Amino acid sequence: MLDKTTLSTLQINDEAAMRDAQYFEYTSSANPIGAKLISRVPYRSFPSVLYEDGPTRIVPLDLSAELGCDYPATGPGLMANFLRIVAGEKLSVNPNATSQVFYVLEGAGTVTQQDTAFRFGKGDFFSLPGGGEVVLAAEATARIYYVNDGPLLNYLGVEIARARFTPTLYPAAKAKAELDKVASAPNASRRNRVSVLLGNRHFPQTRTVTHSMWAMFGVVAPNSTQKPHRHQSIALDFIPACKPGVYTLVGTELDAEGHIVNPVRVDWMPGMAFVTPPGHWHAHFNESDDVAYVIPLQDAGLQTYLRSLDIRFSR
Repeated sequence: MLDKTTLSTLQINDEAAMRDAQYFEYTSSANPIGAKLISRVPYRSFPSVLYEDGPTRIVPLDLSAELGCDYPATGPGLMANFLRIVAGEKLSVNPNATSQVFYVLEGAGTVTQQDTAFRFGKGDFFSLPGGGEVVLAAEATARIYYVNDGPLLNYLGVEIARARFTPTLYPAAKAKAELDKVASAPNASRRNRVSVLLGNRHFPQTRTVTHSMWAMFGVVAPNSTQKPHRHQSIALDFIPACKPGVYTLVGTELDAEGHIVNPVRVDWMPGMAFVTPPGHWHAHFNESDDVAYVIPLQDAGLQTYLRSLDIRFSR
């Protein structure tokens, strides 16, 4: 509470205090997406040619113009990137973010953050908190898919204050073994998705890779279909391996038989990424004779904690 001395030194300015206030009629303003006051998350694919060769670099998958924000973003709360690190070189990242998740498509090397260092190789996942520079050193030329929650902090106007978890490595062999266990279960073919979620012991309620993000490692069997489902988290899907004939259908509605109405088709290619907007139905199809793999990175850690993920499956 201000004392009389402090109050006397302040200049009272009611007009300035009211300058930014606005008032809106409820029914015309409660759904800003429907009223086209805010843009929808767009469909977008990013081909592997963006980082297949060339120098060491970060390739931002930036949709900020479509999203109407003044900071890099692939989705409202997530930023995806392709990383290429030539053998013998280093690359560093240090976003204002609470969570960073990496998947190594190819290559090998070391990752260092403050007093932590470990090796990475093809097929590994690892998660790192924000708040400290990350240095990636490649022993063999590396290509990495990298997502952080920097746009969420930018929108909130905050900076990371403390780490919620410690650097965590998910080795390729262990992740693949856990996925194979799920895929070989007797009822696997009847599941909507054949996948494992990467978890962290610090987040037992959400069972997610970090408190804000989840990482799923999934397989689509040869000559199979995974029926539609939807959720309110954006999915930044990455394709580590597939043969021609694998694709995703995405759309906003289902017909009476549970098929997506007027879908957008996304044909898979190894090393590509694509955006699945929140709330949209999506189904995976593998018309090839080999297995295909998909890695969706999402803001579902946050959505699950907020009790707003609302994941639903078709019949």
